[in-house]
Amino acid sequence: MSAFSLRRALSGLAVVALAGLAGCGGLRNASTSVASIVTPYKAEVVQGNFVSKEQVAYLQPGATRQQVRDVLGTPLLSSAFHADRWDYVFTIRRQGVEPQSRRLTVFFKGDVLDRFEGDEMPSEAEFVASLDSRRKNVKVPVLEATEEQLQKSARPAAQQAAETATTPTAAPASTSYPPLESSRR
Repeated sequence: MSAFSLRRALSGLAVVALAGLAGCGGLRNASTSVASIVTPYKAEVVQGNFVSKEQVAYLQPGATRQQVRDVLGTPLLSSAFHADRWDYVFTIRRQGVEPQSRRLTVFFKGDVLDRFEGDEMPSEAEFVASLDSRRKNVKVPVLEATEEQLQKSARPAAQQAAETATTPTAAPASTSYPPLESSRR
């Protein structure tokens, strides 16, 4: 490309840019701004664990920490200073929709669930329906297992015990460690 044609292309680009800027000023006079026509993309921000009404219904005082973790997942907040408390916090911020925030706090006594408290949680179907604000009256798929499906997937206790009995156990880890420094001085 020659220097003349490059200079000509840049001049044309400058004219188009100036015309665009002049057009923006004309839109302002017509009480319509470019900002109201074109909205920038804002990323959806999701933080924490979504906890449904169905999951909260499974929580029973006396459940172990592992059982609570199996139902609710890993807590978003767990503190060394408050070892008997787990906080499940969920927030979602989406463009054009009011931010949502929910919280559930689980309290333990030792290794056993004592109590839990928090916001009213939506069902899984209600939460899925709230995610898509553009379409209304959309059929939401069933997100919970029926009793028949749970019984199909559950293994009999005898089978589970047999599997644990036949599983070889690992040798205990060594408790002696090599020295950190050489013995030479």
